[in-house]
Amino acid sequence: MGSVQSFRKLCDRPKNTNVRISLPAVCTVWQIAMIILFGIFIRYSIEADPHWIDYRKANNISSDIENDFYYRYPSFQDVHVMIYVGFGFLMTFLKRYSFGGVGFNFLISAFGFQWALLMQGWFHSLDYTDGKIKIGIENLINADFCVASCLIAYGAVLGKVSPVQLMVMTLFGITLYAVEEYIILNLIHAKDAGGSMVIHAFGAYYGLSISYMLYRPNLDQSSRLQGSLYHSDVFTMIGTLFLWMFWPSFNSAIANHGDGQLRAVINTYLSLAASVLTTVVISSLCNKHGKLDMVHIQNATLAGGVAVGTAAEFMLMPYGSLIVGFCCGVISTLGYVYVTPFLEKHLKIHDTCGVHNLHGMPAIVGGIVGAVTAACATESAYGTEGLISTFDFTGDFKNMTPAKQGGHQAAGLCVALCFGIGGGILVGAILRLPIWGDPADDNCFNDEVYWEVPEDEESIPPMIQYNNHMQRKDALASNFTLEHQDH
Repeated sequence: MGSVQSFRKLCDRPKNTNVRISLPAVCTVWQIAMIILFGIFIRYSIEADPHWIDYRKANNISSDIENDFYYRYPSFQDVHVMIYVGFGFLMTFLKRYSFGGVGFNFLISAFGFQWALLMQGWFHSLDYTDGKIKIGIENLINADFCVASCLIAYGAVLGKVSPVQLMVMTLFGITLYAVEEYIILNLIHAKDAGGSMVIHAFGAYYGLSISYMLYRPNLDQSSRLQGSLYHSDVFTMIGTLFLWMFWPSFNSAIANHGDGQLRAVINTYLSLAASVLTTVVISSLCNKHGKLDMVHIQNATLAGGVAVGTAAEFMLMPYGSLIVGFCCGVISTLGYVYVTPFLEKHLKIHDTCGVHNLHGMPAIVGGIVGAVTAACATESAYGTEGLISTFDFTGDFKNMTPAKQGGHQAAGLCVALCFGIGGGILVGAILRLPIWGDPADDNCFNDEVYWEVPEDEESIPPMIQYNNHMQRKDALASNFTLEHQDH
């Protein structure tokens, strides 16, 4: 007990936000480490190698169009936009933390992408004949997925941590993600094309657990900065719309070529569309004057894309996708109204972006929907070959039945939650140490702590602001004065 109290006293020492040494040191050392590790392990896959021509001839591949690049690159571009633009601008709602929202999103995405290529490569793309990781277009997509889980976690601690803490959080987050992804997809053999479990459930509860460990009882000292402004909410809607438009690509990017990808796109789009309407309904009903809350529109409208992720390539059926979107629009919006205040008041979890409502609860719904849909799969609905292709009933899993697959899907959700919560508590304990340069309670959600912030236009004295019309009037007045003096 005494050691716990000593640890708490150590963690509650006065904050020093000067990261002039720590941030450059961490970024430099880790980037050099990436260069060295890439030099040792990373090589091009056959589809990116000049020997592709010989491979094509040897395997009777008629055209370069068969290269996976031409199938996957459009999806990669869409996912890439979601990571850097969608998630980045979704975090610009705070009145004084737009630089941090977009800029730190950029930083941890760029680092996380590199580390993800290595971590996922060791599990999925290692060529045991030469000990090298062979990367192609699908590796880039999966690395972006990996980064997405860390960006989701970032939303829970937005404005309350330093860039050094974010780098540490990303390092551990990517590592944990790669392990849980391998367990869920390869050992348990769960299917999760859109990542409801692997990405969203893990990312949300990883971030929430860290937020719990870093809870600040005096955070109300920064309450003046926790709100939004008219123009900051407009910028956030840019992020929302990019995410909303490209979410079908996110859920279908690594689905099976052909019917699987198309089914994932259809299911995702329909679920997203339904969540928009129900979000508007619930948001209006929760306001006594029937007005809409922009926070709900920015976030809950995306919940359908999260929830349909696991079952995106299954025979969910169009009406089933609409039902999923309808339910998650309700759940997510009510989460912002009732669950977020409850978490902060009773569980001491301050969720800045409301990731529990957008990613956490919809991800659990998505995992359950995936398990039920898999368990109910029939040969008549999928066809013999379709059932094998959709659920990958080959190799060690060739005797798997749909009912058993449903159980494996449920197990995958449990693993994602365990890794998210357990990993978040562990990493949160590390981040509590007073060595990371995090802001004081009365200076959270403020760009000025870590950024050079230009002076607001409103603070510039109006007398020195001239436009062409004013300058012309001044010139005429000067000429008139000179002529009058001459006379």
